[in-house]
Amino acid sequence: SAMLGAGVFWVWGPVLERAGSLFIVAIVLAGFLSLLNALSVAQLALLVPESGGVYAYARRYLSPGAGFFAGGLFLVGKLSSAAAIAMIAATYALPDQAHWVAPALVAVFALINITGVRSTAAVALVLTALVVAVLLAVIVSAASTTSVPPVKSPTDVYSLWQAAGLMFFAFAGYARMATLGAEVKNPSTVLPRVIVGTLVLVIALYVAVGVSVVGALGTSAVVSSAAPLADAVGESWRGFVVIAAVLACLGSLGALLAGLSRTAMAMSESNDLPRGLAVVSARTASPIRAEVAMAVLAIVASAVLDPLWLVGLSSATVLSYYAIGHVSVLRVPRHDRRLPVAVPWLGLVGCVSLVFALPLISLLAGAAALILAAVVWWGVRWRRYRAG
Repeated sequence: SAMLGAGVFWVWGPVLERAGSLFIVAIVLAGFLSLLNALSVAQLALLVPESGGVYAYARRYLSPGAGFFAGGLFLVGKLSSAAAIAMIAATYALPDQAHWVAPALVAVFALINITGVRSTAAVALVLTALVVAVLLAVIVSAASTTSVPPVKSPTDVYSLWQAAGLMFFAFAGYARMATLGAEVKNPSTVLPRVIVGTLVLVIALYVAVGVSVVGALGTSAVVSSAAPLADAVGESWRGFVVIAAVLACLGSLGALLAGLSRTAMAMSESNDLPRGLAVVSARTASPIRAEVAMAVLAIVASAVLDPLWLVGLSSATVLSYYAIGHVSVLRVPRHDRRLPVAVPWLGLVGCVSLVFALPLISLLAGAAALILAAVVWWGVRWRRYRAG
């Protein structure tokens, strides 16, 4: 449920445009890097049973500054993801009105979160079952249509790496499995098996979906389509695909907005963000100011930015976030390590290389986010220094 969301319904056009006939390689590369990231985060979660993800782990093993930058990258990346997911849902539901429907969806789900309403694991499982069923229907329906041979477009290593970086967006969410160590019996054995098994299944499903969609539409049509999975099945199944895409996106959107506000609250409580963001509503127990602040930023992003730009920014910042996580693993004392040292090294190299392969605008936006984070960091500390 963490991984099967908006990405699988949208990412095929940008990936095929860059990877061409090697799009399967891009899927496997993104999935393998997701596996390395999840394993490193799982090890850190077992050693540091605190909320906050890599923000908390980097503070423990690197420095408070490294933790702050990890938290800042997470906030920017997930804000971009939330805006992109709202745009994808709006594009599938009402393509001609997506420019205003997307901000409205963010506002609605922010209000739901502020009231304290939360989706349950049962709801997530139902949505996942629906998405899997629709993806299988896409595979079967697309395979039964007239097959269009894929274009054998030439692809260089840089373009392939860029495609893998964008495909990474479709796997985002795997870290939720990695942080459940406190709720799993024998987590050091169970978690790696679950993470590896789940990612292998998702990679196989994505490969099957990609092959079916390309076979049904052809590469050029997929690249130009705003809703490729809906176009691949024809009118008989189109309505079901649209419903599944919208529900999958909305399920992810609510969870993302809730996670963003909690991370902002945790950073505020640690004096890494203005203390006002830590205010919790007495009635709903929600960090209401953090909820509003994150929602406003996501609304603005969904109203003014293109989904491809948002996905690129999300991938750049989230990959950088996990790079800090791998560095944190490398700083874990030898006697506490539970993974071969090759795992964080491969993950670090993979994250950094995919970041620099992403579109230039994504890199510039990520750099701007880091500069802004540094300004906030020094501003908060200067105020604390002046206050004595």
